[in-house]
Amino acid sequence: MTAMPGTAAADSIPDSARAREVAARVRPALEHGLAARHLRYGAPVFIRIFKREAELELWLRGDDGTFVLFRKYPICKFSGDLGPKLHEGDNQAPEGFYPVAARQLNPLSRYHLAFNLGYPNEYDRAHGRSGSALMVHGDCVSIGCYAMGDAGIEEIYTLAAAALRAGQSAFDVHVFPFRPTDATLAASAGSPWHAFWQELAPAHALFERDRVPPRISVKDGHYRLASAGTAR
Repeated sequence: MTAMPGTAAADSIPDSARAREVAARVRPALEHGLAARHLRYGAPVFIRIFKREAELELWLRGDDGTFVLFRKYPICKFSGDLGPKLHEGDNQAPEGFYPVAARQLNPLSRYHLAFNLGYPNEYDRAHGRSGSALMVHGDCVSIGCYAMGDAGIEEIYTLAAAALRAGQSAFDVHVFPFRPTDATLAASAGSPWHAFWQELAPAHALFERDRVPPRISVKDGHYRLASAGTAR
């Protein structure tokens, strides 16, 4: 479930002339912004998505091992409502926890640049959910995906590819319906997805506390979490 330590061979990273042109163009400004936050190009990345807020957060790991928020990007478009994707063709965008490996990058997407979330994950499959090709991509159209606009995906994709090329085996993407605070969860008590959202909330709380993505597995159809520095 969670991206585990490892090495992604540089020659296994999908590539294209488009991705190379984008990286060459946006890298100087990215490196300037990273340096201002004491971060480096190629550092491991972590992504959080919040549907209601229509926001994607891009975090990078600092020298002390904790993650630092680099930038927040507005989501140009996502389809469906709050709640998880259930089946192929329902036009819902997924919610949950998704590790993204190099093979899931698409530098030739018809939506500029993209990466596949890997839906359905183990949890989704345990609950009989179906679907395919659920992406974070450019442009501003969505059929179950998160469309970031071309300028947004250029930065997100470039930093994700750089992290994978530098040795991150996969990066985690955590997708929430909203920022899961006590107040927002209480307000959602009448939703049929309240129990599911309560199951997502501890991952948000652990990251807020530790600034390191928790380790996540699936057992008996439920997410199981452990702090990154502890034994599971």
